[in-house]
Amino acid sequence: MATVGTSDAAVARSRAVPRPQSRMRMRDVAALAAQGLRGRPVRTTLSASGVALGVATIVAVLGVSSSSRAQLVAQIDALGTNLLTVAPGQSFIGQNVTLPHQAPAMVKRIGPVLAASAIGDVHANVNVYRTNRISSANTNGITVYAAQTALVATLQGHLVAGRFLSAATEHLPAVVLGESAATALGIDRADGSVQVWLGGHWFSVVGILDHLQLAPELDRSALVGFPIAAQLLGADGSPVEIYVRTNPTSVNAVRSVLAATADPSAPQDVSITNPSDALVARADASAAFQSLFLALGAVALIVGGVGIANVMVISVLERRGEIGLRRALGARRAHIGVQFVAESTLLAVIGGTAGAVLGGFTTAVYAAARHWSAVVPASSLAAAVAAALVVGAIAGLYPAARAARLAPSEALRAV
Repeated sequence: MATVGTSDAAVARSRAVPRPQSRMRMRDVAALAAQGLRGRPVRTTLSASGVALGVATIVAVLGVSSSSRAQLVAQIDALGTNLLTVAPGQSFIGQNVTLPHQAPAMVKRIGPVLAASAIGDVHANVNVYRTNRISSANTNGITVYAAQTALVATLQGHLVAGRFLSAATEHLPAVVLGESAATALGIDRADGSVQVWLGGHWFSVVGILDHLQLAPELDRSALVGFPIAAQLLGADGSPVEIYVRTNPTSVNAVRSVLAATADPSAPQDVSITNPSDALVARADASAAFQSLFLALGAVALIVGGVGIANVMVISVLERRGEIGLRRALGARRAHIGVQFVAESTLLAVIGGTAGAVLGGFTTAVYAAARHWSAVVPASSLAAAVAAALVVGAIAGLYPAARAARLAPSEALRAV
């Protein structure tokens, strides 16, 4: 009897002592997740590739855009934002107007103006050819302008060959070709030995301009002096464009008085622009394409997340025996759910990291091909990987919930 009483007391005490709850440490979660992915390397690689593609697209788009913008800012800083252009507009009744002949000289008298130079039109039928055997009906799209000698200095341009017009050559049949015009004519020398047939006269090529970033309209042009243009090409001496280089701190002040200074009788018919604004507008236009490509990258990332969800659902079905055994050994539903969420998250992080590296490499290669400095913002890399992590965690919620709902007996019967 005493033995029986003692046994009953022991059983009662054992029932009174609460069973220790099953616990899972974070390092255990990471180890289980890594083990689950290592068991299916091909499936893991293919699933991570979808996320990697989306992240690589996002990083590459942001990196190329940042590199392009940095290059553009450097160009603007080098060229300066203190260049203004003055051109005749249209009158209120729609008629074309012209600037006074003395407009460039008047503009130079404005205090903060550092330099000013003008170009002017010549006779409408003036064309440029390598030989006088070509019919004038065959135009080649090269525009002829009369130019003042300070034009290149005002534009802060450079010549790839020869020299620009001077006080001596502006009176002679000498011409300076823009970069595209020289290419179209097949001319690469500017020592005066090469001549072109211009407006029914032979002109010696004395200079070839480099690309003018702030005056691209001059790239496909032929520039001659105002005096010779008036003598041989029917120029009337009126400017069609005045380039004005101002003190950088006084751009707005000069801009406000330019129209009235250039044409006091009709300032409303004068157009004032800043060429650097066009460069900024070009950057803003490229931002629209950046948004489009970012959207495509986000779609690719979401598709990668859907792929992860599908793979994890299949993994749950294949591993029901493992799930049932773990539940039978004391694992709680939450532990099973956390395991599968951790696997999908780790899978997305692997893909996101690989995509970030691939996107950064793509940016570097593209920037090197364009002779830019590669700029890949660290915030973009971190944000892309974080986005992949979030997508992976969300993708793993449904498979994890499905795995957690499996009863131990049902899961073990499927073995």
